[in-house]
Amino acid sequence: MSTYSKEHIEYLKKQKKEKRLICFFRLLIIISFLIIWELLSRFEIINTFLSSSPTEVLETTIQLIKDNTLFMHIGVTLYEVIISFLIATILGFIIATILWSNKRIAKVIDPYLTILNSLPKVALGPLIIIWVGASINSIIFMALLISLFVTIITIYQGFSSTNQSYVTLLKSLGANKKQIFLKAILPSNIPTLISALKINISMNLIGVIMGELLVSKSGLGYLIMYGSQVFNIDLVITGVVILGIISYFMYFIIDRVEVLMKKSKS
Repeated sequence: MSTYSKEHIEYLKKQKKEKRLICFFRLLIIISFLIIWELLSRFEIINTFLSSSPTEVLETTIQLIKDNTLFMHIGVTLYEVIISFLIATILGFIIATILWSNKRIAKVIDPYLTILNSLPKVALGPLIIIWVGASINSIIFMALLISLFVTIITIYQGFSSTNQSYVTLLKSLGANKKQIFLKAILPSNIPTLISALKINISMNLIGVIMGELLVSKSGLGYLIMYGSQVFNIDLVITGVVILGIISYFMYFIIDRVEVLMKKSKS
């Protein structure tokens, strides 16, 4: 016998139906886009030399697999993204926690965070190469510059916006800052932390590709740059499509983590 009420079962059915509907429309959009793109190229409505086509992208991907270069480039980019993502997430969380725990430091640092976040990181590329060297380190450093400040600002704003009634209640019960942070601030900001992870992963991917465009001799950014240099648009579009797929899977992993956390709470 079911432990759920009839209303709750109906609600769960509606939720499942809604999820299926969303997945259907997501697939419909991407499939429609690919079909229209292929038809436009087949009927020569668009110039495939400038825009490629799904068929040519698939052929280029197969050729890269046969050459044993595709997974090498993907592996290099993934390694750089994961390393920079982990560093930016850990540093961002620690710095945001320090800023929350010390309002004086936060007031001093706040304008500098905004300034550093608004700096054109690509323009600093030559300086980064001089400082760090033309290596994988400069790529990771570029990704950190792009993602770290956004992560700090996002998490810190979440911590600062926590419902003060929770904090006041814990203070009245004699809780110290550590207890307030662990019992009120952190649990209340799980959605904020998940959002920070989603932003962070996209910012790191952008930073890594920018770094690879500047200094790398491997990776998807290098593949795109090389394709543009030899006017191989199929290679460029293939690199961009693979980046989109990687970005989706990374987003999907974080989204699954969020779902699992919600289930564990309930």
